[in-house]
Amino acid sequence: MKKILIIGKKSFLGSNLKIYLSKFYKTESHSYEKIILKDIKFLNNYSHIINTTIHKKYVNKKYDVKYDLDRKFLKRFNKINFYYIYLNSRKIYLPKENINENSTILPNDNYSKNKFITEKYLKKKCKQKLISLRISNVIGKRIFKNLRNNHKLFFDNFLRLQKQQKKIIVNNDFKDFISVDQFLKVIRQIIKYDIKGTYNVSLGKKIYVSEMVKWLDKNLLKNITFKDSQEDSFTLSNKKLLKK
Repeated sequence: MKKILIIGKKSFLGSNLKIYLSKFYKTESHSYEKIILKDIKFLNNYSHIINTTIHKKYVNKKYDVKYDLDRKFLKRFNKINFYYIYLNSRKIYLPKENINENSTILPNDNYSKNKFITEKYLKKKCKQKLISLRISNVIGKRIFKNLRNNHKLFFDNFLRLQKQQKKIIVNNDFKDFISVDQFLKVIRQIIKYDIKGTYNVSLGKKIYVSEMVKWLDKNLLKNITFKDSQEDSFTLSNKKLLKK
């Protein structure tokens, strides 16, 4: 019987995963601070573990082991008896259209560089028990107002623009968005079929920022001047995961 542990009970993805996965599996969620104190024997009772937490300095600073929460958690285990779902980022790739899992890796900020460093460690540590998901922009509302929100999503920035109501200039890049509901369904299928390996998770569609803003709030358009730019434009190929 599958039993799921989610680390990060009030994070955006963690809180959504807990509600959704509880419909299908025995699912528990805890804060990182609580779970890091748990006995290893207790943790081996789970079939799948997903860490949705992140340290602020992991996002903003150069790589440092003490801020790598995935590594700190898994370093305690001599043997991995569960599947570990690692939430990686599409930012590790060189931006372009139709990026597949073998496309050029070119992280351009501390966050993406750190994510790729962690992924390399996890592949050695977890081996055949690792599911590394390189995820596009997940869009959806947060269930909890988490004051320790260390990683801003597109929707977080959109809400900030709504409140500011200032004239700003925004690059009209195209991006690959996936709704949180679609993301949850992907996770469930991965768990259901014990899928392992490295996969892109995306809608696989080109959506311009101007189109997304118009869809969310067309009144906001009067405060934004869109600058034609494709310097950070990308779409991810999700064919490998869909075949599974």
